[in-house]
Amino acid sequence: MSGAVKRYADAWSAVVDVLVANGVDTCFGLPGDDLELLRALDAAGVDLVPCRDQRNAMYMATGYALQSGRVGVCALGKGPAVTHAATGLLEARESGVPVLVLAAGAPERRRGSGGFQELDQVAVTAPLVRWAHRVGHADRVVPATVTALTRAVGPPSGPVYLEMPDDVRAAEVVVTGPLPSLPVPLVLESVPVLPGPALEAIRTSRRPVVLVGGGMRHRNTDGVVERFAGRLGAALFTTASGRGAVDEHHPAYCGSAGLYATAPARELWAACDLVVSLAGRLEETAVEGGRPWPSVPVVQVNTDPGGLSAEFAGPRVLADGRHAVLGWTRALDEHGTAADGEWADTIGRARKAMSLEAETELDRAARHPEIRVAELLAALDATSGERRVLVQENGLQDMWSYGYPYRAGGGSVVPSEQTPLGFGAAAAIGVKRAAPDHEVTAFVGDGAFLAARADIAVTARDHGGILYVVLCNGGYGWLDSQRALLGLDAERHPFTRPGAPPPAVDGPDIRHRVLRDKAALTDEIRTARRFCTQGGTAVLMVPVAPDDILPPLRDAEVIPL
Repeated sequence: MSGAVKRYADAWSAVVDVLVANGVDTCFGLPGDDLELLRALDAAGVDLVPCRDQRNAMYMATGYALQSGRVGVCALGKGPAVTHAATGLLEARESGVPVLVLAAGAPERRRGSGGFQELDQVAVTAPLVRWAHRVGHADRVVPATVTALTRAVGPPSGPVYLEMPDDVRAAEVVVTGPLPSLPVPLVLESVPVLPGPALEAIRTSRRPVVLVGGGMRHRNTDGVVERFAGRLGAALFTTASGRGAVDEHHPAYCGSAGLYATAPARELWAACDLVVSLAGRLEETAVEGGRPWPSVPVVQVNTDPGGLSAEFAGPRVLADGRHAVLGWTRALDEHGTAADGEWADTIGRARKAMSLEAETELDRAARHPEIRVAELLAALDATSGERRVLVQENGLQDMWSYGYPYRAGGGSVVPSEQTPLGFGAAAAIGVKRAAPDHEVTAFVGDGAFLAARADIAVTARDHGGILYVVLCNGGYGWLDSQRALLGLDAERHPFTRPGAPPPAVDGPDIRHRVLRDKAALTDEIRTARRFCTQGGTAVLMVPVAPDDILPPLRDAEVIPL
């Protein structure tokens, strides 16, 4: 009945009805003084994951969106609640994930009066989101919510901000006719690729590299990227954010590019004659390391014009990465490629050299009395099931998990190049909510763990099942390495207290251990995993030495030897 009338007692009830109609079943956040939103969520059967810190709420919603590919929803209060969440908004934007932020706001009739927690929140959030909007009238509640979801999903996807002033949220909302729906994308899975500079560069390359960015997450169904790389005869790399988008057991996979690449991988980069960059940003950590970026053409593909760099020679293609590789694979199937047969052998030798380096590192670790990070990662791999996700931070010691092949296979969730402290520790809660049937391991530093500690504790009872592996150097290892690089006094600038685990996390739903005994390492991890399968949260604190650093970081001379 197109003429049917539906009445909502308040704006939040209408907003939640739109969310539920579009598949939303989870919300993360810390609502403000008004709890009408919480009441509306409860009435609709939408689960609220409660938070103690608005930044962590944003990280959880971002982790949920990264893992699921669906919209993550975050509820906030107003004023300082919004500014406190700003770092999370920045991370969601740089990760390019669909997150809808629902915030309260000072009433329309009191704007400019200096009322309680009054702030121009749209001005604060607009630079950090794809769309920021304050709803000015009850009639606009439903259209604004649908617009917000549409903008969040994209393409390109990203966070959006929707503010409900106090007087608007309390008003009755009347909707005539059915709720508006989101636009339906026209999906073209395989389209002919017209001749042009990008296809010509791909066809004539003999030593290509394919670099997969974070935008290919959820766009690589059926392994279309691996098939393209195989057909092209290319070495396959990812950016840090692109990990989890491709099969890390693929015979052409060579790990992360740039700063995190091993010496044999850098030799491949030095010898390549073409880079095909799929749905990633060519920022510093992806293109810098122990060797300069090769002076070869770069074919860039991105749905977002802002993700296409003008600093590299070569064709730039404004397109969906999946559609691009499908079209190029089809063209290569029809017309062939001039890829060098020896290039595959070179890739194979590089991969073998990387494996030998990892074995040497593990042998070296075994001679140390304390647990080393490489053997910790090996034990985590050995005890993992097939369905798993590793959620990471970007600190000095936890960057071991960015190295290859120190951790291979499974999914991966990492922060963007903004790398806010505590992202991975909190995002793991959203990841677990999105993938309840997966093992979720958060591999984090102690500074990051402390930033999320309150939310880890409060969510453990109802949203547990996560294994936290906390590398303890007593603070901020990266800053301490830079202090040492400049020769500054450690006593005057105490960024770390090596080996000092954070305070214990207590509760019947939390299993906390400090690991120091190498012989018990694997058994402790297995026991912790069993506890997680029963819905508990396990926290394993592992003291680490200041010199226990991923070899490519030492090779790049960004830290002291």
